[in-house]
Amino acid sequence: MITSADNKTDIYPSTFILIGIPGLETAHIWISIPFCVIYLLALLGNCSLLFIIKTDSSLHEPMYLFLCMLALADLTVCTTAVPKLLSLFWFHDGEIRFEACLTQVFLIHSCSTMESGFFLAMAFDRYIAICNPLRHASILTHSTIGCIGLAIVFRGTVLLFPHPFLLRWLPYCRNIISHTYCEFMALIKIACAETRIRRAYSLIVAFLTGGVDFILIICSYVLILHTVFHLPSKDARLKTLGTCGSHACVILVSYTPAFFSFLTHRFGHHVAPHVHIFVANIYLLVPPMVNPIIYGVRTKKIRDRFLKFFNFSKFLN
Repeated sequence: MITSADNKTDIYPSTFILIGIPGLETAHIWISIPFCVIYLLALLGNCSLLFIIKTDSSLHEPMYLFLCMLALADLTVCTTAVPKLLSLFWFHDGEIRFEACLTQVFLIHSCSTMESGFFLAMAFDRYIAICNPLRHASILTHSTIGCIGLAIVFRGTVLLFPHPFLLRWLPYCRNIISHTYCEFMALIKIACAETRIRRAYSLIVAFLTGGVDFILIICSYVLILHTVFHLPSKDARLKTLGTCGSHACVILVSYTPAFFSFLTHRFGHHVAPHVHIFVANIYLLVPPMVNPIIYGVRTKKIRDRFLKFFNFSKFLN
């Protein structure tokens, strides 16, 4: 290890120190309470969703199978970041080994990319169901759904696999990360080397995944709305739009903080660090909590199955 003369840190550190949300250190213990509650709700909601869909054969439809894949990605993302975050807030345990930090970078970014892919798959399902309903069952068979899911996982893994290696061999000016978890841009900012190519690669990957997915989702909804507004009756139009409501709400909840976090990292130099980091945590925590709630409330099949399960539990007690 090479230690800098001004006592910054090792050039190639074996550990990093996460400091949480800069400027709000004294409030960490209070911030941790809603974060912990949100995380527990995300675990409960997504695990319940997976259990309900798995045990009810009537829910083995394309939309719900894609929803299961989304729930697994949500659980991976928040579980990768939140336990260490709570350890930092509760016990001031900000130390994280370099290898663990790189693992966090890969899992958070790759699974977030997979989430975006599952949103696109769900939009494709809605497009086929509304614009070509007679062929919906023949197009989206279980084998096709499985292939789509594997393609999304493969894309997220392959495109994000280089990220840890792009960071692994960089020298660092300090080992203090002004964040609650390890992410690509947070590490790039403390590097002591030229990072233009690495930044460009990250930007290209972000566009080819989240950016392209979002554009395709918008296109699918334009086609859906075109079909809906040509339906003969108002009731038919409202009923058809209702089938897209849950998906549209989930997309808004997920993409809004994601785009804000992405843009402030690269262009928002005047945004206060604590604002950016707080939004980055909201992006990791809130969508996994909200997604099961939205689908549970707005989807009659899931809502009825959920109520039936809890009524059965009360009966047993």
